[in-house]
Amino acid sequence: MPTALITGITGQDGSYLAELLLSKGYRVVGVVRRSSTTPYERIAHLVDQIELVSADLLDQHSLVEAVASCAPDEVYNLAAQSFVQTSWTQPVLTGEFTGLGVTRMLEAVRKAAPRARFYQASSSEMFGKVVESPQRETTAFYPRSPYGVAKVYGHWITVNYRESYGMFAVSGILFNHESPRRGLEFVTRKVTDAVARIKLGLATEVRLGNLDARRDWGFAGDYVEAMWRMLQQETPEDYVIGTGQTWSVRQLCEVAFGHVGLDYQRYVVQDERFFRPAEVDLLVADPSKARRQLGWEPKVSFEQLVHMMVDADLARHSARRR
Repeated sequence: MPTALITGITGQDGSYLAELLLSKGYRVVGVVRRSSTTPYERIAHLVDQIELVSADLLDQHSLVEAVASCAPDEVYNLAAQSFVQTSWTQPVLTGEFTGLGVTRMLEAVRKAAPRARFYQASSSEMFGKVVESPQRETTAFYPRSPYGVAKVYGHWITVNYRESYGMFAVSGILFNHESPRRGLEFVTRKVTDAVARIKLGLATEVRLGNLDARRDWGFAGDYVEAMWRMLQQETPEDYVIGTGQTWSVRQLCEVAFGHVGLDYQRYVVQDERFFRPAEVDLLVADPSKARRQLGWEPKVSFEQLVHMMVDADLARHSARRR
């Protein structure tokens, strides 16, 4: 039974990855921050099947202890300050978690489990003000937020440890991936939650920023399969993971509201507070390397994803009203 250690296991990606690895017969250990509360909503259905260890990306010693205690075969570093908007109001903290936190994890693995295979969660936000479209593994980075800058650091320090120490360390450059488990602060979930509340008479509008920003959106449950496949290869390489299709926030609204028979134009209000200081206008992946070398393909379409999220939010709000 192989052992996988997951940081960020309580998040969207961590919960789907834990499900996938359990289905493949792994022993799954999740790293959680010690807290007076237990925010385990996304993994509540898994807590009896996994192990949890306390550690913090800001504390090197705790990470070494966590890695040493479970002797992992694979390490998935998914933990980060992952909300782009927050990275402008908390840029230093974002750098500590999302950038230097990667170095601390790599050091912990190098010292306590040097033969473990390491996955780093890189991001399409590293491309930022894109220099070519679509974006592939060789596209130059031009981050447009403190979050994007921190992710670039995390990406290159992973490459550096691979080349310097011979570690099996890879980065998955994942484009936007969503699900019903996405945080409410992210635009996809903000929209689908608003659709549900408006449909049920609990709200009358939703305020958004740039409706013309375009993203390559896929289903998180599909993308964790790509993470796992990267660590099963003979040689460590980095991969772009996305659908190769792009959609605007306006189209997201149209599909989401249309799913419940509503016209988005009656309910969506543009609000300058939600515009980014430096906008990323277009992100679209070229996942051909992943398709060719990993045999990976996304299964859930954009429309299916949005409908899934709206239905889940409708069910959640309807249950609360009973």
